[in-house]
This record gives sequence, structure tokens and C-alpha cells, in this order.
Amino acid sequence: MLLLGLDIGSSSIKAKVIDSQTGSVIGSAVSPETEMEISSPFKNWAEQHPDLWWENVLNSLQILQNNFSIKLNQIGAIGISYQMHGLVLVDKNLEALRPAIIWCDSRTAETEKSILAKIPADQFLRDHLNLPGNFTISKLVWVKENEPQIFEKVYKFCLPGDYIAMKLSGEMVTTNSGLSEGIFWNFQMQSIDFNIIEKLELDRNLIPAIKPTFGEQCGVSSKIAEITNLKEGTPITYRAGDQPNNALSLNVLNPGEVAATAGTSGVVYGVSDKSECDHKSRVNTFIHVNNELGKTRNGILMCLNGTGIQYSWLKNKIIKIDSYGKMNKLAETTSIGSEGVRVYPFGNGAERILENRNPGGRIEGLNFNRHSSAHLIRAAQEGIVFALKYGLDIMAELGVETKIIRAGNSNMFQSKIFCETFAGVTGASIELYNTDGAQGAAIGAGIGIGIYSDIAEAFSSLKILETITPEKSTEQIYTDLYRSWLAGI
Repeated sequence: MLLLGLDIGSSSIKAKVIDSQTGSVIGSAVSPETEMEISSPFKNWAEQHPDLWWENVLNSLQILQNNFSIKLNQIGAIGISYQMHGLVLVDKNLEALRPAIIWCDSRTAETEKSILAKIPADQFLRDHLNLPGNFTISKLVWVKENEPQIFEKVYKFCLPGDYIAMKLSGEMVTTNSGLSEGIFWNFQMQSIDFNIIEKLELDRNLIPAIKPTFGEQCGVSSKIAEITNLKEGTPITYRAGDQPNNALSLNVLNPGEVAATAGTSGVVYGVSDKSECDHKSRVNTFIHVNNELGKTRNGILMCLNGTGIQYSWLKNKIIKIDSYGKMNKLAETTSIGSEGVRVYPFGNGAERILENRNPGGRIEGLNFNRHSSAHLIRAAQEGIVFALKYGLDIMAELGVETKIIRAGNSNMFQSKIFCETFAGVTGASIELYNTDGAQGAAIGAGIGIGIYSDIAEAFSSLKILETITPEKSTEQIYTDLYRSWLAGI
């Protein structure tokens, strides 16, 4: 059976088709070729129109057909991974009412205050293990308070992956996992908290019908079958936010296992069997894709907004070089510590690990007689790793150990310097695998349709490509560099 995985990112849409029997990728597509823009019409805003995602989903499907001669009518199941924490609002015709408010939008500082005036912070932390912050629940309340003329037309709110599933099927459904990341899940009740909806004067009917993370959720409509050549009724059998899905793609499903990714944002995600929270909400707890009643599986997540987006800014706006590969090679020409250049990668909205402060990105220690673009590139990579380490230290307070960190061989993890720095600062071994989010979503679709006998079979083709271990000789150097960087936060 052929399985299709769609990864709905804020930079691009990725699609992969795998052969379920061998696990091999038989076709992959990325659309657009250049990164999608994030609109910021006002300070702290970050928006994308969801139809831009849909346009690129359709284009990626066309690429699969044209470049790989894949017959989409032979796809047996579809899985969807998507950028987390977004808010899409649709009317009764299932048309988007406004651009999506996406994950790195941080306009909701005042909204959080109004929410906490109705529901005390200690209650939020006890029941939801998070504060409302800039999560989906705050974005929904923001629209209610600031755009009432739009809000009165809302039929359903949904997450980015829900919207793409709706475009494919014509049905508006969501998952408990998705609603958990929006802070609608009550960990005490182990269910969606409709009480919070009522206290915030929202209509519970705004929530779409809830389907399981794995299992038949909806199917491709006749209209979309005609447009795409997918077979009518092809089931969508899995969906998850990009970070739980990244963990799935790396077979990170059990307590103590840790996954990382370094795309537009940088994330470390550890699985726990406990329902605990950071009382400053600097790291966040959501239910993991394999959570069940009586078998707690939560994901503890730390997010750094300014990761790949900072690297993209350097590439396109400052250094103006034509490839990330060339940047990575330049970084290798400099020494650990970038000869005193320090970068603080906090230029993509409020950072949860900084208690929702938005200090902006900055560069320190430049010497115009000594330093080159190579120093700046390496310092940027080191700064990202140091910020991730800062978040990992918070996660450690909740019992998350990082002896081994698994990651796909993509984005920042394709840089030798990034991986060596990550291992050196954390003291953990970095395992790189032959997978990514779209591939993980395809495997999720296979699990959802029930073609694998167990999880081991589903991930039988997952292979370690490389292991980067920390060097004893550089341990103190990295410790000192991190302490120096930390003093500047």
C-alpha cells in the first residue's frame, strides 16, 4: 500500500509517498521552492492565509505525479502533520474568514490577562499544565475581543492541519491531541474542558467534531478526487502537530525518550508518563499522539522561535549567499566560540522560555578588524544551541533527561558545527535518522489504517545515519561559553 504524508509548515509544504511494505520513500515534493512569507502588519503579529497552504498542497501533489509518476489513486491512506498553535476561523461555507494567526504570533499579552482574570493562573496550571500565553485559546479570545464583526461569523475554529483535512474532505473535524496544544485539554479530567469554554463566553459548538489521532477521521471528497486524482474516499487516518509528529517519526513514544527539530523554530520534545508543569509555563506539556486512558503519554516541549528563521535572515538579508550548505562550510572554518562573537536568537516574537518576553535578537562582541561572515554564522549556530540548552535546563526540572537526542537529518541538523555544539553543550549524544515530518505523517497514516502489526513493524525501516557524541576535551570550553552567553539574557 502507498501512504501519503503531508507536512504543513510555515516555511513550506512537504509531501512524501512511502511504500508501506518496505518503508522506502518513492516520491517527495516541497512547495514552494522559496520559503512562504509570514505577514506581520503590526508589531508582534504573525499571519499566513490558510489558502496559501492549500495552494501549495495541491502543487506538491502535482509534483509527485509529474516528477515521480506516482498514481495518486493508489494512495491507501493520508497522514497530516502541521504547524502547531495556529488559529483558523471558518464560516458556515467552510471558507476562511481571515488569515490564520500562526504559532509565532505574540499579540495576546493583554488577552492572557483578561483570561486569567476569569480563570486564575493556579487553576490553569493545575488543570491545563500551561498558562494561556500565545496558544490557540488566547488567539480565539483575541479575535472575539478585537474583531467582533469577524467573530460573529465564525462557524468553527480549527488548527492548520484540521483546515487542510477539511479542504481534502469537506468535513471539519479535529483531535484531542490538537486541542491539547491549544490549551483546551484538562489533564485532571482527561478530556476537553468545556467549562473553560463557557467561562470565556465562547460557544462549545465552535469546536469541530473530535476524532482519534490514529484511525479514520474523514475521506477525500469527490470534488477533490477530481482535482487531484486521489481516489474518492481515501481515508485521512492520522494527524498531529509538527512536534508530536516529529517525535513519532523518530519512534519517540516512551517515557525518557527525547526528540529535537531545528526548522523555522527549534524544539526539544521529551515524553513523560507524568502530568506535571513548569509553574512559569516556560516549557509546555501536551498529550502525546499515543496517550491513552490509563497509559499517560505526555510531551514536554520547549520551543525557540528564532532558529531557522534567524539562519534564513542571515543568508538572505545579511550575508547574501546562495545556499545553507555554503554557510555551514564557512562555519567550519572558525573555532569554538566564534572568537568572541555572541548571538541571541530572540528575534521572532515573544519567547516562552523567557516567560513571554520579547527582547529581540542581538549580536555582541563584533570586531570589524577580526571578524568575518564565518564568525557570524558560527556564532548564530552556537547562539541557537545555547538557547535550546537554556530550555533543556528548565525541562530537566520536570525530570526530562537528555542522554540521547534523536533528530531527523534535516534543516540545522545538517550542519556539522550545529550538531557538535549541541552535543558539546548538552553532554548528550545526537542521533540523526533518515526521516522527516512528512515521512512520519505517512507512517502515522499506516498505523491509523491498521496495516502494521505493531509499532516495531511501522518503524522497521528507521535507520541511524550518524551519531555525534560529546568530546571530553571540549566539555569545559562549552560549559564556559554557555555560562558567558547565559549572562547576557
